[in-house]
Amino acid sequence: MGFYSENILPRLLDFACGVNAINKQREKIVPKASGDVLEIGIGSGLNLPWYDAANVSRIWGLEPSPAMRARAMARYEEIDCQIPLAFIDVPGEQLPLPDNSADTILMTYTLCTIPDPETALDNMRRVLKPGGKLLFCEHARAPDGSVSRWQDRLNRPWKRIAGGCHMNREITDILTDNGFSISQLDEMYVPGPKVLSFNVWGEAVIER
Repeated sequence: MGFYSENILPRLLDFACGVNAINKQREKIVPKASGDVLEIGIGSGLNLPWYDAANVSRIWGLEPSPAMRARAMARYEEIDCQIPLAFIDVPGEQLPLPDNSADTILMTYTLCTIPDPETALDNMRRVLKPGGKLLFCEHARAPDGSVSRWQDRLNRPWKRIAGGCHMNREITDILTDNGFSISQLDEMYVPGPKVLSFNVWGEAVIER
């Protein structure tokens, strides 16, 4: 890990992913989590305030970056979160949990960054209990051609400064192409630069 990725990038991501428009999205999706929850890419813990402690038994927070885990633990202690939290310090492609472990998998603004989403989603299907749910909220490829063309142009330099984030991924297609069926879906532009502000969010289950 270089100086930028360990010292600069965590601060930038914490700020950018904690703006009001994004927090409103978190408020829509995170409280739906229940039971044993696996959060993919817990990052700096920005979702922690939105969990419903009455419905969540524990949280596994997957986050490979030590700097982000430290920020998440600081936020966990700051808000006095009452839900047990354990970190998993590997990428999503290496998920070590046993089969059928999680009642809920939560993924917010994460699938854009995972280098191998197909392998990561295979692992998510493996650890999700029968009848479990995948809750997601992601920025995605815009439906408007004028915006998506700019996403394609800017994607390569953006990845370099944003920790591998892709601004033009077809999130819903990635989910449905890798064994999930979307049972609930909403989408809209949230306030912000259009190349980064088209959001999709909802609930998915394992395709049977």
